[in-house]
Amino acid sequence: MIYCAGVGPGDPELLTLKAVRLIREADVIAVPGKDPKNSVSYKITAGAVPEIEEKDLIGIDMPMTKDKVVLAETHKAGAEVLESLADQGKTVVFLTLGDPTIYCTFSYLQHILEEDGYETELIPGVTSMTAAAARLGIVLTEWDEPLHVLPAVHKAEEIAELDGTLVLMKSASRMKEVKAFLNESGRDVQAVINCGMEDETVCRSLEDIPDDAGYFSLIVAKVHK
Repeated sequence: MIYCAGVGPGDPELLTLKAVRLIREADVIAVPGKDPKNSVSYKITAGAVPEIEEKDLIGIDMPMTKDKVVLAETHKAGAEVLESLADQGKTVVFLTLGDPTIYCTFSYLQHILEEDGYETELIPGVTSMTAAAARLGIVLTEWDEPLHVLPAVHKAEEIAELDGTLVLMKSASRMKEVKAFLNESGRDVQAVINCGMEDETVCRSLEDIPDDAGYFSLIVAKVHK
């Protein structure tokens, strides 16, 4: 069996009991990145499951590139590593930030694994958007409000036309542009950077969000009431 376990957004205490159990029972822990112990997901997990340091660790290279050829080759190679471990009868747990059903790189491996006849299972984790909303002390939706979860690579004009609450992920590379259209939207904007991590930053207004905010930046934009 090849599991993908969501380890939450950053706080080790947000790991689920099921994820902790499977990590403890696993033969091999797979982590995105060439150096497993430098992975954010590994460091989070180690805070809740120190036994992970005694596990067999393997890094699965998942480069951040838009080159479709490179991505396809890398994903195929990563899937082959996991398949080899499964063929040896080993139980593998692949660690991922947040929840494995939301913008998770494991999904690309999952498609290949299942096409090749291997069994996978996703273990849900606390999402960054719910953790960030809780940190801000706000609800994401009320009554009949819609909720839109979007990467900020979408066109700003398309996002601005949506009703309800906006959760914008992967905003760092286009933060100036995102802030510009949010400023014109009339929404109440807040953000959390590195939610649950030691260097967490809470931004209570659009003006508080730095233009150079890091990769783990999540924006919540609600319709003003």
